[in-house]
Amino acid sequence: MAKKILIVDDEIDLLRVTAFRLKNFGYDILTASNGQEALELIRKDPPDLILLDLRIPLISGYEVCKKLKSDNKLKTIPVIIFTASVAGDLAGKMADIGADDFISKPFESQELLEKIKKLIPDI
Repeated sequence: MAKKILIVDDEIDLLRVTAFRLKNFGYDILTASNGQEALELIRKDPPDLILLDLRIPLISGYEVCKKLKSDNKLKTIPVIIFTASVAGDLAGKMADIGADDFISKPFESQELLEKIKKLIPDI
C-alpha cells in the first residue's frame, strides 16, 4: 500500500505541482490550503508524513506542528516544514516546534524525495 502524504500550503500552484510530482513517485496525496483544514484531515485520516508550510491561513504552520507534536495519537507523524522563510535560526525554530526536518522553497524534487524516504522508508 502506498504511503500517504499530506501537503499543506496556501500557494495553490505549488501545492498542485508538488502533489503531481509526489504522485509520480508513488505516494497517495492529500492536500490542505490552511491550518484548520489540515488539522481536520489529519484527525480524520492520519497521513504517514506531512509537508507543512509555516505561513498558512487560519492556523499557522507553527501552531499546527505544535498541536500535532503535543497529541499522543499524532505526535509520531513526521513533519517536514516546507517554507520560503529562511530568516534567523530556522533549524532552531523547527526543533522548538518538534518538526522532523525542513526544506526551503524553491526546492529540488530529488532533495524532497530523499527527505521523505529518510522519514518514511519504503517497506
